Amino acid sequence: MNVLVYLDSADGRVKKPVYEAISYAKRLTQSSGGQVHGLVLGASDEADLKSLGKYGLDVAHHVDDARFSSFDSRAYTMAIGKFVEANPCTHVVFAFNHRGKALAPRVAARLDLTYVPGAMALPAEDGTVVRGVNSGKAFAHVKANKSGMVLAVTGNATELLNEEVEASISAFDAGLSDGDFAIKVVKVEKMGGGIILTEADRVVSAGRGLKGPENWAMIEELAGTLKAATACSRPVSDVGWRPHREHVGQTGTTVRPNLYFAIGISGAIQHLAGVNQSRTIVVINTDPEAPFFKAADYGIVGDAFDVVPKLNAALKAHFAA
Repeated sequence: MNVLVYLDSADGRVKKPVYEAISYAKRLTQSSGGQVHGLVLGASDEADLKSLGKYGLDVAHHVDDARFSSFDSRAYTMAIGKFVEANPCTHVVFAFNHRGKALAPRVAARLDLTYVPGAMALPAEDGTVVRGVNSGKAFAHVKANKSGMVLAVTGNATELLNEEVEASISAFDAGLSDGDFAIKVVKVEKMGGGIILTEADRVVSAGRGLKGPENWAMIEELAGTLKAATACSRPVSDVGWRPHREHVGQTGTTVRPNLYFAIGISGAIQHLAGVNQSRTIVVINTDPEAPFFKAADYGIVGDAFDVVPKLNAALKAHFAA
């Protein structure tokens, strides 16, 4: 069986969450000997596409059409659907990010396939897939009632492959007319530099325990040492200490990094819901009874103003060694 992966990209480069989706797709094909195809819409870097071979991609199909520079879920769905109709695939795999959540159910409806959002494991022999529900506090077992599936894969659900191969590149003409594009972006204003929170491998987050926005320099310094994104709890963004784009939690951004630092955050259930699928959680708090310690892999009971500078100095020395 062949599997298609939607190669979500920005500024010509495929986004990091897609790497796991490709490795997941490769494991899907291992028993059948099928190929993993990828479809990228709009501008893309050829060298970047070839490099995806190490994660398991066999062929990257490129739709070189400037009209795809504006994200239009209708046009994107049509293009993906047309590709699968021309190149039959039993499964279509997306990263479970913003675009994946927007496109995957539309593609499933167009192709009449079972849709599984937030897949956390490969399908079992009977077609059952495990997915997270209730903000990651429970699991559902979803069984396909059709011959194929559209799967949106949760971050950290699969280990990345690392093979010394390159993907081949092929052009694909989606054959869309101007009338198929209903949305046109006339202006884009990008935020400042830094690591994108939803794509970060490491995140340093802080809460009201920092006492004020003037104390965030040490958080940013630690994030810089770790090459991490910065984040915050909802109360911090609500009072304007940090921008709302940094708010993580049930009502903010959900993150699944390999390393999540929670500094001066008590760990309310709403915050935990947005970070509990992080691979490793480190908590620093003065309150030994803080709920976050129950979810932590490592915990430090202490004042952030004492602990963070010492931790940062130790990390700098380690990386310099």
